[in-house]
Amino acid sequence: MIDLRSDTVTKPTPEMRRAMADAEVGDDVYGEDPTILRLQDRTAELFGREAALLCPSGVMCNQLWLRVLARPATEVVIEADAHIVNYEAGAGALLAGVQFRTLAAPYGLLSADDVAGALRADIFPLTPTSLVCVEQTHNRRGGTVYPQSQLEGIRDVCADAGVPLYMDGARVFNASVASGVGLDVYGGMVSGLMCCVSKALGAPVGSLMVGDADAIDEAKLWRRRYGGAMRQAGVIAAAGLLALDRVERLADDHANARLLAEAAAETHPDGVDLQQVETNIVYVEDVDSALVCVGLREQGVLAGAMDRRTVRLVTHPDVTADDCRRAAAALRSVLAEQR
Repeated sequence: MIDLRSDTVTKPTPEMRRAMADAEVGDDVYGEDPTILRLQDRTAELFGREAALLCPSGVMCNQLWLRVLARPATEVVIEADAHIVNYEAGAGALLAGVQFRTLAAPYGLLSADDVAGALRADIFPLTPTSLVCVEQTHNRRGGTVYPQSQLEGIRDVCADAGVPLYMDGARVFNASVASGVGLDVYGGMVSGLMCCVSKALGAPVGSLMVGDADAIDEAKLWRRRYGGAMRQAGVIAAAGLLALDRVERLADDHANARLLAEAAAETHPDGVDLQQVETNIVYVEDVDSALVCVGLREQGVLAGAMDRRTVRLVTHPDVTADDCRRAAAALRSVLAEQR
């Protein structure tokens, strides 16, 4: 099967498995796991920040940042289709005590004017804004990338208002490769961010928070409270270190996604927005998603039904260009049957 459901379905490489088996480990609660320390230091350096913290998942990173950067009984400005709003089981309300002010934006990308118009002052009886969140790349909108000038505008609005800016960077490595903007540039624009090594980079588990040392120290306390402190987790970090060596090859995934998108557009032009396909995610809309997924499965391709009318395909290191050409042929065939 050619599995295009998500870039989370990858298997660790043989090199990762060997590194995990041979990893030098210690008790991370004591700060004594040397492999975790190397991963955290390397990640912080990549983003040009003081510190990083390894967590089991991107959701935990997002929720910890909400605790650190936002305040209970305040509002977080965020795009309506963002992961934090839609796919984290209400954790922001339950754990951080915040509510979301959701804004619909073209391609999921907020503008400076969007943010400026949504900020609320700390004036009774308003619910004040304590945080602005952006998602890079934007999952629900097809892996779209914020133009740098647009991010800078949002940053300036937040700075003028004294409100921190957070980046959910689950696929920020894809954004950097697609845009040519350095990871250190992204890191310098926000109060905090998170990145996943378990998505497009292919590690089996792990995400990292990146920011100022005092913020990371506070996050470490909340990670303990949330049950996320780990012991000899250098076996995880070892794979993460190798994952960071795979950033440049993400361009291959982007090319493969473009191949799939163009194949779908040939047969179903109204259902694919090629402008949206900037990285490794392809959405095919206005179809019977269940029938399309069944038809693809019958031809050896797995895809995801995001809703009744939308199919998602995601490229990753475990699918080759040849795999994607085969998947593209299957996609043309299945979509043609629906017309």
